[in-house]
Formats: sequence, C-alpha cells, structure tokens
Amino acid sequence: MNCTLCPRRCHAERGERDGNGYCGQGTLPRIARAGLHFWEEPCISGEKGSGAVFFSGCTLGCVYCQNDEISHGGVGELVTEERLGEIFRELIGQGAQNINLVSPTPFLPVLEHLLRSERLPVPVVYNCSGYETVEALRRMEGLVDIYLPDLKYISPALSQRYSGTADYFEAASRAVLEMRRQTGPAVYDEDGRMRSGTMVRHLILPSHAEESKAVLRWCGENLPEGTPVSVMAQYLPCGRASGFPEINRRIAKSEYNAVLDELFSLELDGYVQERSAAKREYIPPFDLSGVTKKDS
Repeated sequence: MNCTLCPRRCHAERGERDGNGYCGQGTLPRIARAGLHFWEEPCISGEKGSGAVFFSGCTLGCVYCQNDEISHGGVGELVTEERLGEIFRELIGQGAQNINLVSPTPFLPVLEHLLRSERLPVPVVYNCSGYETVEALRRMEGLVDIYLPDLKYISPALSQRYSGTADYFEAASRAVLEMRRQTGPAVYDEDGRMRSGTMVRHLILPSHAEESKAVLRWCGENLPEGTPVSVMAQYLPCGRASGFPEINRRIAKSEYNAVLDELFSLELDGYVQERSAAKREYIPPFDLSGVTKKDS
C-alpha cells in the first residue's frame, strides 16, 4: 500500500503488519483497548457508555499526548478485519450506545470495507485529531454517523511546535467542514444521546488562551448552526511536555475563565468540561482489554 490517507501524504509502503510511514502502522488494525468508556461528552457516553476502540498509531506528533504510549509508543495488538467486527458486536452486546473509533485514520480502508459489509445497529463515531484529508473522509460518507474531531490550533507555528505539522489548521478546517456537510446538524434522541452530527472539540493548552479564543471565533464564524462545540479542560503535561516549559503545567483558572468568557460571548452551543477533569485516573489503561477473543 502506497499511503496517502492523511495530509502528510508520505507515500509510505505499508504491509499488513508494519509500515515505514509517519504513523508507523501496517494495514491491519492495531488496537490497545476496546471497552465501555464513560468519559466522553454526556451525549456520546450516555448512561451505558460509549463502545470505545482505541487504535494505535497517529498522524500527528503531539508532544503532550495523553495516549502517548499508543499514539507514539507502539502499544497494541494486531487484529484481523473479522476480529474487529467481533469486537464491535461484543461492545454492542455489553450495551454500548455507539461504536467509538478513536484515532482510526491509519486503518480507514479496513474500516470502510467492514462498515460497508455490515451496518451496525448503533451509531458509528469517528473520533479523530481533525488532521484528515477531504478525500479520505468522503470514503466514509454514509458509514459514519457522528464525527468527533479536534480543532487544536489556528497558528501554524504552534501546530508545528507541538504537533509536528505547520499545515494542521489548513487541513483540519477543511476536514471539519466536510464532516459537517456529510452529517448535517446534530440529531439527538429523546434521552439526549447524539444519533448523528458533528461535534468539534477544542483542548485548552496552558499559556495559549488567546489561541483557544481564536479557534472559538473561527467556529462561531464558520460552523453552520447545529454544530456543537466542546471545550475541554482536561490537559495534563503528558508525553514529552516536560521539554516545553510553557505547557508543562495544568491550565490556570484565569486561562480557563478567559476561554469560557469567549465561548459564552459567541453563544456557541455545546459542552464545557470542568477543570477537575484534569486527572490521570480518567486516562484509560491501554492493557489490551477487550482486544483478544476470550475462549467461550
């Protein structure tokens, strides 16, 4: 496979088990955890939990990644397309209100084939960094019910410094608008659970409240009505953040309040995460739970 799935378009040769591209992955999905997840937005987690499947590898190089051991550390186990389908069905059997694909982009061809072969009885969530190509997303049109992208930065200098790519906003802004085109406005059931739509997430970084405000202003000016925005305050200095003094701390209350003031002044719909969410116990253990098939 000569890979051009993400905006890096590195044309890597990827075999089934390994590859020499930026993500470091082969074509077979590598998964670090599959289980009910209760720490997404209320409309995603619901009461019974989101069926989260955490894929290994990532198209970004965020120095502060909370999932660093799987995004950059290679933790995870290879599974076949058949086993991945079994994992989806097992999560649904446990009561998952949706199937939540976390950082799935390197494995999009397998997911596309699987989801075309078997339509799931619950919504499919595409949970990603936002660093996507429009061409790849169009392959998933009609297969994804809910897009859950990040919109991390506008500044090319910041995205290069912290995520290893200066073109992040150029790609992510186009991707978010394509996601919204595909799903239309958010639709909820009688219990407030999202059934379809696009929700844009933004993580507040320490020392960069002004960047967060700029991201929110872009959302207010460019996102069609019916596109909720989720402002996240869960930042912890993980990964390689210790090498970047300005982000080697939690966000300050004054930074949090400044971003929320901007959010409220723009009258954006969505969710606000409390600063108390910045706890390591909310980071799931990537222990291969739910990945290996248990003997019956």
